Amino acid sequence: MVTRALRQAATIALLVFFASLCVTPAVRVVTPSDLPSRISDQAFWHLIVEMSEPGGFFRSDNLVSNETTFQHVIPELRKRMRPGGVYLGVGPDQNFTYITAVRPRIAFIIDVRRQNMLLHLIYKAIIEQSADRAEFLSLLFSRPRPQGLSPAATPEALVAAFGPSPPSEKLYEKNLKTITDRLVSHHHFRLSAPDLRSIEYVYHAFFTGGPELRYSFPRGPWFAGFPTYAELIAESDGDGTQHSYLATDENFRALRELERNNLIVPIVGDFGGSKAIRAVGEYLREHNAAVTVFYTSNVEQYLFQGEAWKRFFGNVAALPLDPSSVFIRAYFNNMGYRYQMTAPGVRSATLLDPIGPEVAAFNEGRIQSYFDVIERSNVR
Repeated sequence: MVTRALRQAATIALLVFFASLCVTPAVRVVTPSDLPSRISDQAFWHLIVEMSEPGGFFRSDNLVSNETTFQHVIPELRKRMRPGGVYLGVGPDQNFTYITAVRPRIAFIIDVRRQNMLLHLIYKAIIEQSADRAEFLSLLFSRPRPQGLSPAATPEALVAAFGPSPPSEKLYEKNLKTITDRLVSHHHFRLSAPDLRSIEYVYHAFFTGGPELRYSFPRGPWFAGFPTYAELIAESDGDGTQHSYLATDENFRALRELERNNLIVPIVGDFGGSKAIRAVGEYLREHNAAVTVFYTSNVEQYLFQGEAWKRFFGNVAALPLDPSSVFIRAYFNNMGYRYQMTAPGVRSATLLDPIGPEVAAFNEGRIQSYFDVIERSNVR
């Protein structure tokens, strides 16, 4: 009896062991050690070229975000996320705030506009060469650096210090050359003549707009009162804690380290396209890594205007995912579905949604409209 019981126990133990070999890889949090700690300039540019799709059209330059509540999910995001994962995002510099909050090993910014990829290269050149936040803002807006700024200055104090300084045409011309030299001569990125003209156009918008630069859109009652760059970097999580990449020198240094190591990769790609997202997935699979955060802004709103949303969820389903993988999405109330706002006077809510269950819902046919996506999203 004892011998039989021991045999049964041994058999069960072996079955459990072999079962674990089958199950564990599907649910295991992949180690980030296979991801590079630095990507060479040549490999970085190769990733951009090989992963990118032809540039597409969007009706706004979108040089600055129009989402005032994008920091509200960061406390919950930090509870869910482990450092050292993989970040995917879209749009301009609000990605930097999410990146400094979750501290990924690598980040990919995927946007349909080639101009957005070039905007991120401008940021890259400026961030790499900036010793601190004040120097960064001086280079970004072509304004003389104020004297006497404390290293512990708040974002509001930083911007206020630049307020009295008018933009300098001389600084602008010098800085534009510094940016293009950094990208072309230092990094040896093969930017075309149209790319360089686009870089000049984007950088000039920061020169003329300064900290008051806003999201641009055709005028209309729904699109009035967009926040300025200065207002966005001074935002908080709703409880008074500021998480912006310019909130502290520590945040800025973490961002600069990623940029200097070529670990923030901007790609031209359509979320409903056939190449960019899947190419990122292939790269991550080769490096035994998984997407942990995917910030989609309100891109899904546009995908659901046709059939592109089906291709998007197919692309997401092809990504390597972590059990904790999560979407961050923005929802604007002017779309007709009144989502409860998280602060008075704001026009959008920032929502979280686990990626795995959403892909399962898509596969089971439980997602058929944009509002199906929004209703399943929350910040809890």
